[in-house]
Amino acid sequence: MTVLWVLARSAYNSRLQYTASHAVRTVASVIFGMIYISIWQGIGEQYALEGYGREGMVAYIAFNQVILWLTFTSHGLGLEDRVRTGQIALDLIRPIHLFAFSAGRETGSIAYNLLFTALPLYVLYAVFVGLPVPSEPGLWLRTLAALAMAAYIGICISYCIGVTALWTVESRWFSLLNYSLSFVLSGFLMPIAWMPGWLQTIARLSPYPAFNDIPTRTYLGNAAPAALLAPLVWCALLSFACFAATSAVRRKVEVQGG
Repeated sequence: MTVLWVLARSAYNSRLQYTASHAVRTVASVIFGMIYISIWQGIGEQYALEGYGREGMVAYIAFNQVILWLTFTSHGLGLEDRVRTGQIALDLIRPIHLFAFSAGRETGSIAYNLLFTALPLYVLYAVFVGLPVPSEPGLWLRTLAALAMAAYIGICISYCIGVTALWTVESRWFSLLNYSLSFVLSGFLMPIAWMPGWLQTIARLSPYPAFNDIPTRTYLGNAAPAALLAPLVWCALLSFACFAATSAVRRKVEVQGG
């Protein structure tokens, strides 16, 4: 645990060197969030927005914007660059598992995003657009559990993408595909319940609803506690996938660079 703490703190401290640029990112998130909210407010004047209503949809969009950066992990957890430089060879002989090493570093980045992006956005949306603040402790606990699992699932998916660089060298297009699928299937743009039936089925069979749909519906009190079972299962499955991928990596290592 001490090693993981050091890795997380190192990544967190490195992010502190770019606070100004990240502040610009936070401002951009506010702007895009207000644009999305304005769009749905306009739609809400003409349609009932079944299951949410106008104010409920505003809260849905606002909270999605708040938690976006908790699951938006770095490309491949930086593994592609480590493959390209040959650093991956040293990573594989460290006394810490490659997945734990990569996840520990990414956890520090997520902690930074939580403090310097998610929390400021939460306060702004709560004050200026009326994002409701739950008073029930149990609801907070379920929401925090959903967010923790969402972040972990995001780390696992990015890790699996990153290790493909051992075979493909270039894995960035996997990340772009992952981000595209996430925006559509996670419920970020609209609730999954509003999607066509066939797309709902695809979404619910994927891990992506754990990123936005489940945490946001949990926070708003629209999801039963049993909704957390799906992300819990995905955490277990993706953990197995990460360890299996690492075993494959150890048997086939391609090092490039001088």
